[in-house]
Amino acid sequence: MIPRGFEYHAPRSLPDAIALLEQYGDEAKLLAGGHSLLPMMKMRFAEPAHLVDLGRVSGLKGIREVGDAIHLGAMTTENELIWSAIVQQKCPLLVEGARLIGDPQVRYKGTIGGDISHGDPANDHPALMLALGASFVLKGSGGERVVAADGFFLGTYSTALKPGEILTEIRIPVPAAGTGWCYAKLKRKTGDFATAAAAVLLRMKGETVQEVSIGLTNAGATALKARQAEDSLRGKTLNDAAIAEAARLAMSICEPAADQRGDVEYKTAMTGEMTHRALRMARSRATATA
Repeated sequence: MIPRGFEYHAPRSLPDAIALLEQYGDEAKLLAGGHSLLPMMKMRFAEPAHLVDLGRVSGLKGIREVGDAIHLGAMTTENELIWSAIVQQKCPLLVEGARLIGDPQVRYKGTIGGDISHGDPANDHPALMLALGASFVLKGSGGERVVAADGFFLGTYSTALKPGEILTEIRIPVPAAGTGWCYAKLKRKTGDFATAAAAVLLRMKGETVQEVSIGLTNAGATALKARQAEDSLRGKTLNDAAIAEAARLAMSICEPAADQRGDVEYKTAMTGEMTHRALRMARSRATATA
């Protein structure tokens, strides 16, 4: 299909982009990588009268290590994440997740900020951000605020972004040395969204779980933080029985939408399986402390 007519804007500064959002209100949409918005416009699920392209706005790209955190410009592409030496060394979970997004063409254009701001529970970054304990810098005419990923995703295509605000930066605490990680994703073919996926960070002390974080993709109206599953593992020996119980608890919070990728029962079961696989892989990658 062909999208409705729209006026295209290409601001060169963040204040100019914010001013356009203020001027046109609900009639305006931001264009980051475009891989989520443009298909929706073609199907006329989204019909903005004004398209504000962030591609020429300076200062929205880049990867920096700041203290004990990694700061990512919202317009940083998936490919730039994958090939960043900082991200590879300090946050391999993010690299693993980015490699499973779309295909090379998508990864060269798709941006981390666009993925997060879209608020699609089938997108990969929301669950990764929950597992990583990330926070987001949001800027508008009223100033800047920082919002934790846990609480940012409110519903399908709904986030804590207020009208006129732009996600400008993602801040990720650097996982402690020795932390294991895994993003286990089930999809039908290369380039597809997840049928189900689980992101895990795991820190061990001997045979005991010291800290664990689990985020679930496409298991509900938003990405989900599997808190009960996490609580069941902390301070426990990470054996097969503990992993099976954590997977069961992850499944217990699932409310996926039935679609061409599977019915509710199948997608729930696959969420449990991805949680199981991610925990086992993270355990194999973790370096236990004494």
